[in-house]
Amino acid sequence: MPKINVITREGESSEVEAENGLTLMEVIRDGGFDELLALCGGCCSCATCHVHVDAAFKGKVGEMGEDEDDLLESSDHRDENSRLSCQIEVSDAIEGLTVTIAQED
Repeated sequence: MPKINVITREGESSEVEAENGLTLMEVIRDGGFDELLALCGGCCSCATCHVHVDAAFKGKVGEMGEDEDDLLESSDHRDENSRLSCQIEVSDAIEGLTVTIAQED
């Protein structure tokens, strides 16, 4: 099981174990990080699971799809490392990934 580092909006860091095949959103939500709202449940129809991915892992988390890009356009906190955590599948390739939960819009 890969280990993922999650940084809260307040800057607190915690390490969680992630099961391969789940989405990063499921791992963060199930890890007790209530500030990641994930209102649509992972259907890629909102942007409430917005995270900032460590730049070193940008090429390991897969390409951003058009729907994800469109949803992130509405965020005031989007940057070059923004992703929707519901669109990132957990695999051994992302062992050690650090993500920061984006500020709420």
